[in-house]
Amino acid sequence: MPGPYKAPAYSPAFNWTGFYAGINGGYAFGKSNWTDTTGATTGEFDLTGALAGGTVGYNVQTGSWVWGFEADGAASWLKGTDAAACCETKNDWFATARGRFGFAFGQWLPFLTAGAAFGDVKMTSVGFGSATATKIGWTAGGGLEYAFMGAWSAKVEYLYADLGKASCGAATCGLDTDVTFKTSIVRAGVNYHF
Repeated sequence: MPGPYKAPAYSPAFNWTGFYAGINGGYAFGKSNWTDTTGATTGEFDLTGALAGGTVGYNVQTGSWVWGFEADGAASWLKGTDAAACCETKNDWFATARGRFGFAFGQWLPFLTAGAAFGDVKMTSVGFGSATATKIGWTAGGGLEYAFMGAWSAKVEYLYADLGKASCGAATCGLDTDVTFKTSIVRAGVNYHF
C-alpha cells in the first residue's frame, strides 16, 4: 500500500522590498570632443577604462512590479588622448542617482533605470596644463538582477551617461574650449538585501 502523499516543498518567491548595499565593477567606452571658440574641433577621440565602486538602494515591490531608487559611486580609470592635437580627457570618479523600474519573475528582475550622473572631467593640453571640472549630467539604461542564497543578488547592467560640456579656459587650452564627455558603461555587481 503506497504511503501518504507529500506535497513538494514550497519555495516562496523572493521579495525585492527593502534596503540593499553592494559592490560593482565594469568597463566603460565613450567619446570626448574638444571644440574651441572659433568652432573648430581641436580634438575628437575615444575614451576607455575600468570602474569599480559601491551601491546602495531601496526597492518597493507591489505584486510583480518593483520600484526603487539606487545610488552608486566609483573610482574611474576612464581616459582618452588625441596625440595629434596633444589633448587628453580623463575621469577619476563617477557616480549616479537613479530611479529603477522592473518586473519580477520570482528571483529574476529585469529593470530599466534613469537619473542623474556626476563625475569629474580632467582636461590636459600638452604644453599648457590641466583643468578639472565637476559635472552633472544624465544617465539611462537597463539590466537584469538575480536573487540567490536568501539575501543576496547579482546583477548585470548597461548605462549610457552624458556629463555635458566642461569648459577649459585659454590659460590651459590655448583658446576657451568646450570638452564633451559621453560614455557607455557595462558592469556587474553583487548586493546584500537587509
